[in-house]
Amino acid sequence: MGRGRLRIYLGAAPGVGKTYAMLSEAHRRVERGTDCAVGFVEHHGRPRTEVMLHGVEEVPRRELEYRDAVFLRRAPAVALVDELAHTNIPGSRNAKRWQDVEELLAAGIDVVSTVNIQHLESLGDVVEAITGVRQQETVPDEFVRRAEQIELVDMSPQALRRRMAHGNIYQPDKVDAALSNYFRPGNLTALRELALLWVADRVDEYLKQYRSEHRVSKIWGSRERIVVGLTGGPEGRTLIRRAARLAEKGAGGEVLAVCIARSDGLTSASPKELAVQRTLVEDLGGTFHHVVGDDIPAALLDFARGVNATQVVLGSSRRKTWQYVFGPGVGATVARESGPDLDVHIVTHDEVAKGRGLPVARGALLGRARILWGWLVGLAGPAFLTILLTTVDLGLANDMLLFLAVVVAAALLGGLFPALASAAVGSLLLNYFYTPPLHRWTIADPKNIVAIVIFVGVGISVASVVDLAARRTHQAARLRAESEILSFLAGNVLRGETRLEELLERVRETFGMESAALLERVSDVEPWTCAGRAGLGPTVERPEDADVDMPVGDHMALALTGRVLPAEDRRVLAAFAAQAAVALDRRRLQEEADRARALAEGNRIRTALLAAVSHDLRTPLAGIKAAVSSLRSDDVAWSEEDRAELLEGIEEGADRLDHLVGNLLDMSRLQTGTVTAIIREIDVDEVVPMALGGVPDGSVELDVPETLPMVAVDPGLLERAVANLVENAVKYSPSGNAVRVSASAIADRVEVRVVDRGPGVPDEAKERIFAPFQRYGDAPRGAGVGLGLAVARGFAEAMHGTLNAEDTPGGGLTMVLTLRAADAHAELLEGPFAEAEAEAAEPERQAT
Repeated sequence: MGRGRLRIYLGAAPGVGKTYAMLSEAHRRVERGTDCAVGFVEHHGRPRTEVMLHGVEEVPRRELEYRDAVFLRRAPAVALVDELAHTNIPGSRNAKRWQDVEELLAAGIDVVSTVNIQHLESLGDVVEAITGVRQQETVPDEFVRRAEQIELVDMSPQALRRRMAHGNIYQPDKVDAALSNYFRPGNLTALRELALLWVADRVDEYLKQYRSEHRVSKIWGSRERIVVGLTGGPEGRTLIRRAARLAEKGAGGEVLAVCIARSDGLTSASPKELAVQRTLVEDLGGTFHHVVGDDIPAALLDFARGVNATQVVLGSSRRKTWQYVFGPGVGATVARESGPDLDVHIVTHDEVAKGRGLPVARGALLGRARILWGWLVGLAGPAFLTILLTTVDLGLANDMLLFLAVVVAAALLGGLFPALASAAVGSLLLNYFYTPPLHRWTIADPKNIVAIVIFVGVGISVASVVDLAARRTHQAARLRAESEILSFLAGNVLRGETRLEELLERVRETFGMESAALLERVSDVEPWTCAGRAGLGPTVERPEDADVDMPVGDHMALALTGRVLPAEDRRVLAAFAAQAAVALDRRRLQEEADRARALAEGNRIRTALLAAVSHDLRTPLAGIKAAVSSLRSDDVAWSEEDRAELLEGIEEGADRLDHLVGNLLDMSRLQTGTVTAIIREIDVDEVVPMALGGVPDGSVELDVPETLPMVAVDPGLLERAVANLVENAVKYSPSGNAVRVSASAIADRVEVRVVDRGPGVPDEAKERIFAPFQRYGDAPRGAGVGLGLAVARGFAEAMHGTLNAEDTPGGGLTMVLTLRAADAHAELLEGPFAEAEAEAAEPERQAT
C-alpha cells in the first residue's frame, strides 16, 4: 500500500475561507465518484460552512471514554481533517492532530486539511511580534512542506474585516473586540504578507527541484535574483549596494554575492575586505557565497544559471589599458556569453583603471586556447621566420637568436612540448636553409654542428625552465586558493557560524556538488546514520554510494554526490570534513551543556529547598511544639483565653506549614514539568473569592464584576496563583492599606489585577522577583522561602496566560494576571470536546 497524498489549504488568518474551500474540493471529488469522508470539520457556527457539510459523509467521532487507537471508523479514499495544528483532547492516541494525519497518510489515505500561517512553528516569534499573541497551537514546517499541494486561500484585509462585520466569522457580540485587536488592518496585512512569502518560498523550492531533476540550465525569470560578482577589492561595497537597490525595484528580489577563488592565482582577494562585504550583504538581506572556479567568467555564469538568476552585477575593470592585451576581461566575457536570458550590469566605481597590481602567475594553469597558440607559434613561427629571413642576410648567429626567440615564445604560451617541437623544427630549418651546404640536410663545417646543438640545448633548457616555473606557480596558486577557502572557513568558525547544516551547504556550494551529508555509525558492524544533510541530490546511505567520500576518524565520513573531485581538492575537503565533525561534536556538547544546566538548576533548587526546610519550616514547627508543650504542662493553670491563644498559634503555624509545603511541592512539579492544566470554562468571580480564605478580614478589597466573560483556565491552578499573589501583596502592604483585587475584560482576554501600596519594586528587579527562592529587599527570614510569585507565574503559563509586574500609580506594585477568554480559547478546547474534557478532569481534580 502506497503512502497517501496530503493537500493543504493555507490561510493568513481565521475566516478567509479555508474550511469552505476544503469542503468545496470534497464536493467536486464526490461528484467525480471519489470516496470522501469528513474526519473532523468544525464549522464554528458559520451557516455557509455548515451548509457545505451536507452531501459529504461525516464519520462519527469517538467518545472520550473509548480512547482507542482508531482515528476514523473506516478507511475512505480521501479524509477531510480541519485545523491541522490543533491539539487533541486528553486521552487521544496522539497529542497533535497533524500526528493523526501522519498516520492516515501512512495508511494510504489521502488527506485534505487546513492551517493558518500563524500556526507554522518557525513563524511563532514573528506572529507574536506582530499581533502580541503567542500561538500555542503549532505544526512543524517540515510536515507542511511535505504536502503534495499547498493552496493559498487569500483575501484582502478590508474584505476580511467586512466579512467579520457582517457576522460571517464570529458572533456579533465578539466582532468589535476582534476588529480592534487581532483583526486590525495592520495585523492582517502583515499576516497576509507572511503567507504570500511562505508560499512563494515553497514554490521556489518546487522550481529548484524541478530544474534539478530535469537538468534545466536555461534561466527562468520567475523571480528577480541578482548575482553580484566580487573580487575582494574595495569596489565590492558599491556593487552590493547597487544590487540591493535593483532588488528593491522588484517584489521579492534576492541578492546573492559570490566570490570565486581561481586556482590559477589571478584573483588577489583581501580576506578582510571580503569579511566586510559579507557583513554588508547580509545586513541588506542578501546571502554570501564562495566558490572555486578555474575560469572566472564560466564559473560566475554557471553559478548564476544554477541559482536561476536574472541579473548579474559586475564592476568596471580595474585593469590599466596595457593589461587588456592579455584578454578582454571578466566583465566583457560575461556580457558576451551571458545570453539573452541574463542581464549584465557593468557598474562604474572609484577604482576603475587604477590597476590590480602585477598579474600573479599569468601562465600558471595553461588553458586549451593557450596550448593551441603555443603549438601554432612553435610550428608555424619557424616557417614564417624562414620566409622573412629569405629577403635579408643577417648571419647564422643572428638567425639562431631569432629562431631561439620563437622557441621561448612557444614555451611561454604552450609550455614544454610546443617549445620542444619548435626547437626541433627550427634546428631542421636552420640546417637546411642557413648552414652550408645550403638546401641539404648535411653540415660541412663542424662549428655549425656545435652551434645547432647549442641552439637545440638552449631551446630545450628554456622550455624546461618555463614549464617548471609554470608548474611551481600553479602549485603556489592552488595553495593560495585553498588558503582563501580555509581562511573563509576559519572566519565562519570565529563568527560562530558552526551549524552543521550550514557548513554542509557551504561544502556543497564550494565544490559544486548536488548534495553533502555527514554519515556516522557507532561501530564497524552498525549501519550508517545521517547526522546532517544539505542539497537536493539523492540520499546517500553509505559512504561507498557517494561520488566522493572523505573519512573523518573510524566511524564518520563526509559523503558528496554530483561529480568526482580531483585528488588535489581532497585536502580542502578534508578540512571541511574535520570542521563538520567539530560542528557535530559542538552541537552535541551544547545539548549536553543544556542538560547539565538543567541539572545544575535542579541542584540549586534542591539546595535552596534544603535551606528552606532547615530554617523556614522549622520556625512554625517550633511555635507549634512550644504551644503544644505549654498546653500539656500540668504546672500551669491556663485560662480559657490563654488556651484559645495557644490553639490559635498552633492553627496559624499549621496553616503556614501547609502553605510552605504546598508551594515547595508546586515548585517541584513545575521544575519537573508534571503540572498538567485541565482547561475548562469558568467565571472569574467563582474562583477569585475562594483564593482569599487565607488572608485577614478587611485586608482585601474585591472588585470582580459578574458580567465578565468566562475564562478558559484550570480553576485549581488559578485559585492557587491568585492566593499566592494576594498573600504576597498583603505581606508587603503597609498597615491600614487594603490590597485591591480587580478584574476586567480587554478584547479577547481577562486581566486580574492585584494592587498593593507597598514599597514597590524597581524596573530592573521586576523579572528577578519571579525566580524561585528570591525575596526582594529587606524581607525578614520568616517572610517565606520566596516561591509564591514563581509558582504563580508557572501556573499562569501552564494555563496559557501571563503574569507580569507593573508599578502602582502613586507607589506600590501591581501584579497583572492575564487569562484567555473562553471564546478566544474555543479553538484549543475544540468546542464539542469541552464537556468531555471537563469530565476527564474530575478524577484528577479529586486526587489533587
